[in-house]
Amino acid sequence: MPPIKVLVVDDHTLFRKGIIHLLQQRDGIEVVGEAKDGREGIALAKQLLPDVILMDVQMPECNGIEATEAIRQELPDIRIIMLTVSEQDEDLFSAIKAGARGYLLKSVEPDHLLKSIDLLMKGEAVIPHNMASKLLTEFSAIAHKPAASGDSSGDYQPLTNREKEILQTLSGGASNKEIGNTLHISEHTVKIHLKNILKKLHMNNRIQAAIYAHQHGLVADAPKAAPHTRSGSSGPRR
Repeated sequence: MPPIKVLVVDDHTLFRKGIIHLLQQRDGIEVVGEAKDGREGIALAKQLLPDVILMDVQMPECNGIEATEAIRQELPDIRIIMLTVSEQDEDLFSAIKAGARGYLLKSVEPDHLLKSIDLLMKGEAVIPHNMASKLLTEFSAIAHKPAASGDSSGDYQPLTNREKEILQTLSGGASNKEIGNTLHISEHTVKIHLKNILKKLHMNNRIQAAIYAHQHGLVADAPKAAPHTRSGSSGPRR
């Protein structure tokens, strides 16, 4: 299996070099480049085509949110984790809206960062539990807002019954494996369905799909996935 190609984008040289050193100690990961700001990160993403980008939020010239949005528009298959000191709700929501598939604080344990990269490659979302609860609260608020006049379900291709079941289970925070166990299908089949769901709904990631599920009332009778534990660390803000 080829190594996971990672690009590190952070304006703090010492932190960036430390992350690179950590990644280089891990078999199966290849650091293909580093960038000191979002603008350079966009250019290197196009040149190097990494599998994963570790992206800081606050950077000069072009911040991580802007860089993530630009990269995802041209290279939608690249998976981006925001690695930041910011616990601000606005940064979290903006990152997910821009297309980030993960959001971790820089105080995260090294082992958890490495595990998060593996989860990301499996199609999972990577967000600390305390911040995930903020997203769920935001989902609930969005679900109770009236839809904009230009928002019509006719803009999307209709979902099959199986796709709706998967979306329902996903909205409860289940992983691909848990969705498969709940619906008695393989994890590979779940991945295929999720890819089709995102394509039909014109969305970048599973978190945005969960927002859609809340907006359209698909979670009221969602199947319950088995309880699961996913380690995370919010840590003190630095």
